Amino acid sequence: MRWQRVLRSRFVVVPMVIAATVAAWNVYVTLHAHGLLQGRVVDAAGHPIGGATVILFTHDFVTQVEKARTRTDAAGDFRFDNNDSHLIQLQAEDGSERSPRITIRLWFRAQDRVLQQPLHLAPAA
Repeated sequence: MRWQRVLRSRFVVVPMVIAATVAAWNVYVTLHAHGLLQGRVVDAAGHPIGGATVILFTHDFVTQVEKARTRTDAAGDFRFDNNDSHLIQLQAEDGSERSPRITIRLWFRAQDRVLQQPLHLAPAA
């Protein structure tokens, strides 16, 4: 009877809840840490742009350094594999048009992410 009271004590319950939360978070990270980054490039009217170049920049102490480039497919979709950074920037360009550079902060390194908003190309200023 006494051991049941000890197990229901806040000195046991709170550390157990914390341990369960940490374990669940680590399982989530393990299942979602492949470094996959996907998105889409569109023009000002919202039409997909095939063949556009998408550049991935990573934070390097005080500056952003280009890490990788990829091209969009016919549907305007792009994909980066093996991104191991948690603070990145993306920019798309196609000829004289460019998208604004967007910053993406991830919860953990190599987090998989599908961008909800496309990169919009506009004439370079």
